[in-house]
Amino acid sequence: MIDQITESRIQLLHPKIRAEVLKVYREEVVPSIGAVCRFTYTYRSFEEQDELYKIGRTKIVDGNGNKLGIVTKARGGQSYHQWGLAFDFCLLHKKLPSWDTIVDYDKDGKADWREVADIFKAKGYEWGGDWRFRDFPHIQKTFGYTTKQLLQKYKDNDTFIENGITYVNL
Repeated sequence: MIDQITESRIQLLHPKIRAEVLKVYREEVVPSIGAVCRFTYTYRSFEEQDELYKIGRTKIVDGNGNKLGIVTKARGGQSYHQWGLAFDFCLLHKKLPSWDTIVDYDKDGKADWREVADIFKAKGYEWGGDWRFRDFPHIQKTFGYTTKQLLQKYKDNDTFIENGITYVNL
């Protein structure tokens, strides 16, 4: 099932990957898994990234007094999200988000999270589940650029604006 929230979030991705991600999502991801794939984040501003970075560091409890753990190692400019080249996802089952990376809702013998990751990996994307510091919801396409190089392009104004978002030229 196509998720309209995900489709709107895909529109925030860098134009260099936007159409491809939308096509892969509609034609390969949606029919391949037994749950709805929801993109929880795509493009993220520097300010949003810095707020996430604070969680578990300077922001150590939530509004209910629960202790918060670190959610990211990246400050603003250090994540591919700021360049529109990354997205995070979860699965929705019975309209509820699932972060269970081993569940196989469609009972085809392969975890649905792995199916989503493998579909994008086959298209040249990297999956955070393969990293030493595991980030299972994260998928990115870097085009060979480091975040430092992308940040330098930004500082050099090697950019363009589309729909109010500043993207770097790739």
